[in-house]
Amino acid sequence: MFDPDQLRTFLAVSETLNFTRAAARLSLSQPTVSQHVRKLEDAAGRRLLDRDTRGVALTDDGQAMATFARTILAAHDEATRYFTGSAMHGRLRFGAADDLALAQLPRVLRDFRRLHPRINLELTVAQSGALHRRLHAGQLDLVYIKEATGQAEGQLVRRDRLVWVAVPGTAVDAEAPVPLITYQGASLTRQAAVRALTEAGRPWRTTCKVIEVNGVLAALRAGLGIAVLPQSLLPEDLVQLPAAALGLPDLGDVDITLVANPQSPREPIDALTTAILGQAPR
Repeated sequence: MFDPDQLRTFLAVSETLNFTRAAARLSLSQPTVSQHVRKLEDAAGRRLLDRDTRGVALTDDGQAMATFARTILAAHDEATRYFTGSAMHGRLRFGAADDLALAQLPRVLRDFRRLHPRINLELTVAQSGALHRRLHAGQLDLVYIKEATGQAEGQLVRRDRLVWVAVPGTAVDAEAPVPLITYQGASLTRQAAVRALTEAGRPWRTTCKVIEVNGVLAALRAGLGIAVLPQSLLPEDLVQLPAAALGLPDLGDVDITLVANPQSPREPIDALTTAILGQAPR
């Protein structure tokens, strides 16, 4: 009964109370705006706007129509997204390492859900090792994790540099044990730090143990010590330490990968893999 284009035009007029500004907002001519409003009034059988030399005002029916128009257009747009999106359906159990989930991933997942509204996406955020174990236990379909360079089981998204990170102004005494912020579990970054320090003969002490990346970042910002992060995930308020100048050993690289469950349906996995690969920094 009510044409969506006419409803959009009427909303623009109701919000601007000016036909000229409404026309400019919609990139339409002013006669077209007037025609849309007139046809909508004919369809409703009510006068929706009062127009005189002083300006434009909504009638009581116009106020009601504006409310209905917003509801109708929201439903119309949702239906359009649904039926113009992918016909792919099903469930996708996706796991992401906690530090990787802080970067570009939220936007990728938001776009993926818009393009594939019939896929029930279930997200699990944890450390890479735990996600890898859950994948092999059949509890996840696809995981986005960090793996040791050259030992990656999955598809390589990018190779990243591991770096020493601290709050600006942090001093590291070359004669004292390195103050290390680490995960409680045997995480890849913890293993890299301990191995590099041990091989370099550099003593270290744990100043803070955390269970997830937000704990690492909070401890760093509190100045409790230094930590290891992939270079591309370095927050703007933290800095990469000059390792050589401070006598800190090189940490090497880490592989950021996507590992799929071979028993899971391939179509949703391939779709999300393509989305992540398309947005990954190089």
